[in-house]
Amino acid sequence: MSTMKPLRRLALPALALWVGAASAQTTAPAPAAGDAPPPRAVMQMAAPVQSTPVGAAPAAAGMAPGAATQNNAAAAAATAANAVNPLTSLAGLGTDYTIGPNDLIDIDVYGVPELKRTVRVNSSGLVSLPLVGQVSLGGLTAQEAEKRLEKVYGEKYLANPQISVFIREFTTQRVTVEGAVAKPGVYPFTGQLTLLRTMALVGGGGPMARLDEVMVYRKAPDGRMETLTYNMEKIRDGTEPDPIIYAEDVIVVKRDATRALLRDSLFRDAIDAINPFSALAPK
Repeated sequence: MSTMKPLRRLALPALALWVGAASAQTTAPAPAAGDAPPPRAVMQMAAPVQSTPVGAAPAAAGMAPGAATQNNAAAAAATAANAVNPLTSLAGLGTDYTIGPNDLIDIDVYGVPELKRTVRVNSSGLVSLPLVGQVSLGGLTAQEAEKRLEKVYGEKYLANPQISVFIREFTTQRVTVEGAVAKPGVYPFTGQLTLLRTMALVGGGGPMARLDEVMVYRKAPDGRMETLTYNMEKIRDGTEPDPIIYAEDVIVVKRDATRALLRDSLFRDAIDAINPFSALAPK
């Protein structure tokens, strides 16, 4: 028993030395300074790949130039498609608008869908309708056209017809201004127009204009020509109302005969010869 104890004491340190040596052989040596680190066996999650191309601006910074150009072109096309044609828009159409050539109108007979028509007025102011043939609607308002059609259909074909007329497209109305004005001519207009606005449209009266007697010629529904006389001076100071001007009215501003005769006379020629300031006077 006494000899076994020393052997055990010697064997335990030797075993410890042998285990230490084996551990040193299996352990990898530490890398020297400057060497690349050994690859790790731990897996790392890869970063997600971005779909934005290289060089493209991020979404927060705005759209790409090509996309912005395409969107601007699309917006311009949409704006052009939604633009309102001033010659056919109903925005400026008043209740006093009279039907004229090339107008497109809807005619609806209540309870008789077979008679519903969309027709265009010809150059003579006529429309062609079923049963009644050609009917003159030129120069009438929509309400007047309804009454005329109700009368025509009610005479032979329908009992107490109810007819509605809707102006789908209308041509530009015109007024003719002639005489002693700054810019005589034929002027288109839409909506409501007055005599004072018409005079402003043509630049006012000329130097020889007689504004106390402005003539307006208007065609009556029965075809005869009416002549109306207005005093522009009283209209301007508010003592007389500003009259409404209708489509196809003809406005004539007369010249002052006395002033015109004085300007064109030999006496005026003599004055021009001796007056050094006559060249500055309006001709």
